[in-house]
Amino acid sequence: MKNSKDNKKNTRSNKYDKERKTVKILTFAVVIAALIVVILLIMSLFSGGDSQQEGITESSSVVIEDSNDSTQSEAQSSESSSESSSESSSESVASESAESEESEESESDEKEEAEPTDDNVAEAYTEDWKPVETEQEGEHTTNFNEGSQDRIEIKKAAAVATGLNESDMTEWWVGNGGEGQVVATVSDSDQTKTYRVYLNWIDGEGWQPAKVEQLKENDKR
Repeated sequence: MKNSKDNKKNTRSNKYDKERKTVKILTFAVVIAALIVVILLIMSLFSGGDSQQEGITESSSVVIEDSNDSTQSEAQSSESSSESSSESSSESVASESAESEESEESESDEKEEAEPTDDNVAEAYTEDWKPVETEQEGEHTTNFNEGSQDRIEIKKAAAVATGLNESDMTEWWVGNGGEGQVVATVSDSDQTKTYRVYLNWIDGEGWQPAKVEQLKENDKR
């Protein structure tokens, strides 16, 4: 009877030991599995962070490169605009200078100083004037009467020579200056400038200015 009881105790003890071993193995397996999961999670987090960091770095690099390209483009555009403006300004200045020189040369070539006839002359000059077209035909005899064709054409020629406006010009005197010649004294409407104009008759062409004298005072008023 005693042996039977001992056998039962041993059997229970063995079962208990097996169960404890099984629990330990299961617990160890669970711990190992949990550790593996934790390690995998940690690796995943670290690898994901690096990938995101690389993506941010690459994106920043692209933005910086785009910014640099934009800045360089704006700088080149500004330089191009500045160069174009400078060239345009230089061309404009050169053109104005050339026009001014041509104008001065033209004036100096056309206008030549002449000998004054008396002390009342402030300036005397002559130019390469052309005869004023005439409507008269045949043999010419100067008609000094006011309103005559000669007086109309003499006034027109005097306006051309002096640069005065024919419609506003005042005729103070028109006289005989010799055969085929007349002398006219004219002024502007304000009488601030008075001129003595010498004209010659050219057959078939009309009255041609020969000399202009700007007077200090109007001696025919």
